[in-house]
Amino acid sequence: QVQLVESGGGLVQAGGSLRLSCAASGRTFNNYNMGWFRQPPGKEREFVATIRWSAGNTYYTDSVKGRFTISRDNARNTVYLQMNSLKPEDTAVYYCATSPFVATTSSAYNYWGQGTQVTVST
Repeated sequence: QVQLVESGGGLVQAGGSLRLSCAASGRTFNNYNMGWFRQPPGKEREFVATIRWSAGNTYYTDSVKGRFTISRDNARNTVYLQMNSLKPEDTAVYYCATSPFVATTSSAYNYWGQGTQVTVST
């Protein structure tokens, strides 16, 4: 069994920053990739970023490139999402997830956290 616990969400003004954390437990993640997804109000869940657990290669959706940075601490089994220059359209519930693949589709991810709310005000 795998457990993922997100933290760090909250309310921030446009232009501000937040750092999300996702702590993983239950098994080793040396061969697993970690991803962040988000679900805006009334919309479907969408890919945000992913990182290869071993090599650290990163991939982002176009709307967050240059503003968000995904990173990981293998020793702590934790992945982070640093979010800068936040915009109201970044408002969503943010989820972390694990996958044996480098993927941008949610169906490739097999374990999910409970989500953390990020609200960006104007």
